[in-house]
Amino acid sequence: MPALRGPWFRLHARIAISVASALYVAVLLLTVFAGSPGDAYFLLYVFPIALLALTFGCRAGLAAGLVAVGLIVGWAVVRSVSFTATGWLAHAVPMVVLGVLLGRAADRMRSAEAARVEVEAAALLHREAVEINDLLVQGMAAARWSFQAGQIDAGLQILDETLTQAQELVSELIRRAGTRGRSHSVAGITGSRTANET
Repeated sequence: MPALRGPWFRLHARIAISVASALYVAVLLLTVFAGSPGDAYFLLYVFPIALLALTFGCRAGLAAGLVAVGLIVGWAVVRSVSFTATGWLAHAVPMVVLGVLLGRAADRMRSAEAARVEVEAAALLHREAVEINDLLVQGMAAARWSFQAGQIDAGLQILDETLTQAQELVSELIRRAGTRGRSHSVAGITGSRTANET
């Protein structure tokens, strides 16, 4: 089965949270203690917002944007900065919209990746099923020709080999599916059928 792959922040979500938290703190300290209120350091909040949105999806992106808005409000209170309603919208809306849009894009990418993995797995199973079917059909046909030619022992040997190979293929499929216990039962059933036919 193909494995899901992705960038580091998806594979290590806790590290992504830690990095985003550090970025939030760093930008907050920068806006509070460095520069003047006119400096647009708060725009750096886009980095933790983008990281969380791409890691966890739309809801996390929305929450990350709201956290950034809350930190901007805290900065405005500490630095005694006042904005008009339009000014607050200009500061808040881009943060929230960025988180939502990137989060939705990340959700769609994950859905597409999961669908791709499912299609590849189905194609692999189809190929293996075709292989098993071809093996059985060819083995049965060869055994039938041997029986028609009066070669009973050769026909039984072909049947034996065909069933053994089919058993190995089916057992491998079951093993990959994570049901090792069933492979032994399938082996026992196939073995008993072979013994009865012989």
